[in-house]
Amino acid sequence: MSPSEYSHRPKRYALWVLSAIVAVGAIVFAWILCAPGPTDFAGGKRVALSEYRGQDPTGVPAELKTAGALERGEYLTRAADCEACHTSPSGAPFAGGRAFVLPFGTLYATNITPDRETGIGTYSDPDFLNAVHKGIGRGGTRLYPAMPYASYTYMTDADALAIKAYLFSLKPVHAPAPKNTLVFPFNQRGLMGIWSLLFNPDKRLQPRVERNPEWNRGAYLVEALAHCGECHTPRNLFQALDNRRKFAGTVQAGWRAYNITTDRNAGLGAWSDADVAHYLSSGHAEGHGTATGPMGEAVDASLRHLTPSDITAMVLYLRSVPAIESSDLPEPKTNIAPSSPAAGVAANSDPLGKAVYEGNCASCHGWSGVSPVMSFATLTGARAVNDPTAINVAQVVLSGAHRHAAGDAANMPAFGAAYSDYEIASVANYVTGRFGTQPSNLTAERVAKLRTTD
Repeated sequence: MSPSEYSHRPKRYALWVLSAIVAVGAIVFAWILCAPGPTDFAGGKRVALSEYRGQDPTGVPAELKTAGALERGEYLTRAADCEACHTSPSGAPFAGGRAFVLPFGTLYATNITPDRETGIGTYSDPDFLNAVHKGIGRGGTRLYPAMPYASYTYMTDADALAIKAYLFSLKPVHAPAPKNTLVFPFNQRGLMGIWSLLFNPDKRLQPRVERNPEWNRGAYLVEALAHCGECHTPRNLFQALDNRRKFAGTVQAGWRAYNITTDRNAGLGAWSDADVAHYLSSGHAEGHGTATGPMGEAVDASLRHLTPSDITAMVLYLRSVPAIESSDLPEPKTNIAPSSPAAGVAANSDPLGKAVYEGNCASCHGWSGVSPVMSFATLTGARAVNDPTAINVAQVVLSGAHRHAAGDAANMPAFGAAYSDYEIASVANYVTGRFGTQPSNLTAERVAKLRTTD
C-alpha cells in the first residue's frame, strides 16, 4: 500500500463515522417526529367534529347546556385547570407568579386576569385563540410549552372563547410576572416556533367514529381540557410528549406523576371504576391512597368541580389506554402492618426514621398503616409509599398535604423547616420500609434537591 493510501485511511474512517452518526441521528429524529397522536392507540376512523353524527363530545356536559354563558365558561375553565398553574401560593387566583423550577432555569406563570397592563385585558378573540392553540401570545411572543398549548390545541374555538369570557369577567389584578431566569439557549423564545412546528399539530379534536360519545367525551376531557398527559406521559429528547409510552408516568416539578395506564402493578389495572372515579372527584381512593402535590391541586382546583357524568367519561377513556409496565414500581403492599411500634420493619432500618415517625406521624397515620383519625391519612396501599424512590413521600413531609376538597381536617402540616434533609430522608425510608413493598434508600442530598424544585 502506498504512503498516499495510508494517509487517506483516517480521512475515510472519519467520513464513515460521521456518516453513521448523521444516519443514526436522522433515524432518531424521524422516529420522534413520527410519534403517534394522543388517541392513535384507539385505531379506527377519525372525522372532523362537524361530520361526527354522535352527541357532541365538546363543550359543557348535558346538565349545564342551559346554563348561562359565564357559568359554562367557569365550568370549562375549571376543567382546563387554569387556576392551579396561574396562581402563586400567596397570590390572587389567576394572577400568575407561580414559579416552575426547571433543569435549565425558572419559569413564572403569567397573569391571566383581565388587567390591561399585566394581564390579558387587551387580548382579542384571535389573540386568545392563538395563545391557546398555537402558543403565540399577543404581539407574536412565543410561549413556552409549560403552557400546555400542545394539548389545548385540541380544544374547540367555542370552548376556548368561553374560557376567555369567564376570565374577562374576573376582577383585574395588577400583577407583573417575575422575570424568567432561563439559561441560553432556552431563553430564546424564537426557538419555540421551531418546537411548535414539530410538535404542536394545531388541530381541533377529531372524534373516533367507532367509539361511543361517552368515550369521545372522555378523550376530550383527558387529552384537551384536563391535559393529563402533560404530567403523566414521559417526554422525548425535545421535551414533547412521547405517546409511545402514553400515561406511563414521569417526574414533574420534583413530584412523581404515576403510571395511569391499565397495568395492574404500576398503574390503575387493579383499581375498580368506582375507585378511579372517587380518586378523580375527591382525591382519595380507599386502599390506594390520597392525591397530594400537583395532583392534589388538580383535584381541588379542577376535577372535583366536574359533573359525575364527566368523571365517568374520563374513567371510561382511561380504561381504554393500553397497559404499560413501570418496572421500578412493584405491586403495592395491601396487607396491614403490625400495630406494635417494635415490629414490622427490618432490623437494620435507620432508628432515626422511626423516632421522627413516632414523634410526628404515628398519631395520625398509625403504626399499622391504617389511620385512626381519617381515611385520607391511611398509608396502606398508597402508591407513594410503595414507590422505592420515596420522592413523593419526602415531598409530602417537606411541604405538607393541603387538601381543600376534604376540608381542613385532612390537611397535613409541612415539616420542611422543622427537620433536616437527613431526618426527612430517614423518615421517608422508614415509611416505605414499614408500609411499602420495597424499602427506599433516599439520601439527604436528594432531599436537598427536592427542596428547590417547587
